Amino acid sequence: MVSIIGHRGGRNLWPENSIEGFRKLLELPVEGVEFDVHLTKAGEMLVIHDPTLDRTTERSGPVAELGLGENHKVRLKDNGGTIPTLDEVLDVFAGSAIELHVELKADHERKPYPGLEAKAAALLDDRGMAARSILTSFLPEVLATIREVAPHIRTLSSFDAKSVERHGLTEGLRRMLDLSDVIAIERHVLDQNWDMITDLVPGDRLGAWVPNDEADIAYWLGKPIRQITTDRPDLAVALRGA
Repeated sequence: MVSIIGHRGGRNLWPENSIEGFRKLLELPVEGVEFDVHLTKAGEMLVIHDPTLDRTTERSGPVAELGLGENHKVRLKDNGGTIPTLDEVLDVFAGSAIELHVELKADHERKPYPGLEAKAAALLDDRGMAARSILTSFLPEVLATIREVAPHIRTLSSFDAKSVERHGLTEGLRRMLDLSDVIAIERHVLDQNWDMITDLVPGDRLGAWVPNDEADIAYWLGKPIRQITTDRPDLAVALRGA
């Protein structure tokens, strides 16, 4: 069975990376949730996708510049509450068995946050949630650091057309296989290069993102892969059940 992962909690259904969305996702029989983490200069790990506040909140500027506790004063658009900390998101999923796909983001200058890998891993360890967590990134240097500081936590590399441009398809995938337990590939790249990719990556280590309409979700649910990451987990659950 192909696992269903709610992308940013299910961002086509609820405000992305919001406590409300994460709570709603728990009402669906999905296997996992994906969300994003940035690190502020005050040392807080905040769950928000972009390195800046502009797109998803009523404020602007870099996420990293938020002061201690200031995230709770920043309103998400679409009545999504405020920006949660990683600890608060883990509170939502603490009583479940859902798999946690924790993406470690880069800052507004596209630079990895120094120490974020160890800090996130330490919190997952402290909360007793490391065994059901996967730390994810697009950046091989981040994945390599995770392997060094937290070899007991699984890793996932995200791979898209820009990854192909930077690293090459075959060379890039081989490198990611060394650094990752799972490779999640943007669906168009995966579909266009299916034979080449599946010759390199075993199906139980392969995922597709982000199929969102009925035909696309059904197509990928029928493939011999580990998971799909989708903004419409409700539709994916219904299609898989049918």
